[in-house]
Amino acid sequence: MSAATLRILIVGGYGAFGGRLAQLLAGEARLTLIIAGRSAARARSFCDGLRAAATTIAAHFDRDGDLDAQIKRLNPDIIVDASGPFQGYGHEPYRLVAAAIAAGVGYMDLADGSDFVGGVARFDAAAKHRGVFILSGVSSFPVLTAAVVRHLARGLERVDTITGGVAPSPYAGVGPNVVRAIASYAGKPVPLTRDGQPSFGYGLAETMRYTICPPGRLPLRNIRFSLVDVPDLRMLPPHWPGLRSIWMGAGPTPEILHVALNVLASAVRLKLLPSLGFLAPVFHRAVNTLRWGEHRGGMFVQIEGATTGGATVTRSWHLLADGDDGPLIPSMAVAVIVRGCLAGEPPALGARSAINALELEDYADLFAGRMIFTGTRESGADHGAAPLYERILGAAWQQLPRQIRDMHDIAAARTAEGRADIERGGNPLSRIIGWLFGFPRQARDVPVTVRFTSDGRRETWRRQFGAHAFSSVHTEGSGRSDKLLEERFGPFTFGLALVASRDRLSFVVRRWKVFGLPLPVALAPFGDSFEFVADGRFHFDVAIGLPLIGLIVRYRGSLEPTGTDL
Repeated sequence: MSAATLRILIVGGYGAFGGRLAQLLAGEARLTLIIAGRSAARARSFCDGLRAAATTIAAHFDRDGDLDAQIKRLNPDIIVDASGPFQGYGHEPYRLVAAAIAAGVGYMDLADGSDFVGGVARFDAAAKHRGVFILSGVSSFPVLTAAVVRHLARGLERVDTITGGVAPSPYAGVGPNVVRAIASYAGKPVPLTRDGQPSFGYGLAETMRYTICPPGRLPLRNIRFSLVDVPDLRMLPPHWPGLRSIWMGAGPTPEILHVALNVLASAVRLKLLPSLGFLAPVFHRAVNTLRWGEHRGGMFVQIEGATTGGATVTRSWHLLADGDDGPLIPSMAVAVIVRGCLAGEPPALGARSAINALELEDYADLFAGRMIFTGTRESGADHGAAPLYERILGAAWQQLPRQIRDMHDIAAARTAEGRADIERGGNPLSRIIGWLFGFPRQARDVPVTVRFTSDGRRETWRRQFGAHAFSSVHTEGSGRSDKLLEERFGPFTFGLALVASRDRLSFVVRRWKVFGLPLPVALAPFGDSFEFVADGRFHFDVAIGLPLIGLIVRYRGSLEPTGTDL
């Protein structure tokens, strides 16, 4: 294999994953990308639309045909199988692997099936003899997830549990092979480790909820994840002896379709249906047609374990991807390895899963410059001792200006004083709502005093503007408000995301409820509300409005602490 130039045959090169891999590699002029599949016309159309410094070739390739002849004709240095579904490759699933070894060609795939990825090791001796590398499962599961677990486990004596999940944007687009793969195991037993023993769960019939939120970023909404059959369930436990449980899920949206899939998977589990394979075309059309919500996706990995001193800790890694950058992530591992080959650093010879192929740091260059944000969180026995805002913000707490941190570093009680302007909406309904919440009347340059009290679990803020006072209670959210700040005004509770930057702390409404009952987010209060520092002083600017009504109240001003905590 020459390090100067490489010919990369991408089987399924115009599909969802193969096309994104081609997009990631298109800027490398030393590559020749052979975009191949059963439709030469679709391959040509894809190449015509790809802006590339790389040389692109459209080719017909039938993985059920004469593989030796096709590989000889196309003469690749590396074959990447991005087609699938790997769970449905029939009684000879490794025909392409065997053909690559016979031709002396390196091979990678984006397989997501644990059986397929685990079985490729049988070709290890043949691959070493022929002088090639064969890597299976070169995708987010298990390459990125395993790299994250290794990163999170640094300094730990043991790892007890591993939990992870991926939540694609509803606008990401899902290929038919992905849907067919999921349908093939929905409601069927999925081998995993549970309570320290080999066990099994049921694909898409087991669920959990999780909030993906890199510290200081606007989180995804709390997402429903369902168990999926991925290589991690089989590959990760041997690397962490003593692991008691592992669970991996996917969180497709919109949730109404996800719940329908859960119900049908449960029907398969109860043997009311033989499988969901016959519904794969319906679900493929539905998930690519019924799209709403934010064009954002994410991923998380969480571990629980113990330090060398015996302290129990929970660590989590969070990834957010905005717009069209998220769908590129599953193909990034292959792109990193291809670039390593160009640099004269190919993978070691032999056939194996790609679980140890990369470390988390290897993704840094591909994440950089894209709308992809990551961060870690940690909690232990002393988590509750930190100030409320620090607990929610995690590592982002230290990014805030000192004056903002000082204002929220409340141990028991604190008082701050300053001046403020109050603006009230002119709509009659706005005035009624403002009166119900106890907001102050419109005024300029009035004295303001804020009394903060904390019992370690909640904070009460009593604000006094001139002679008028109102208060609210702040607590750390849980359940669907996990990683949010909950602020309660009487019967109303608002779930607020704390979004941090170097110069300000913003408050974004993500949920709201009355008497504990959730209300439609579309009708939630809106407005820019933030804290910042100017001229060395703490400033606040809070605007609250309602759809169809407009501004309710806006109060802005500055504060100075008058003393230390009592």
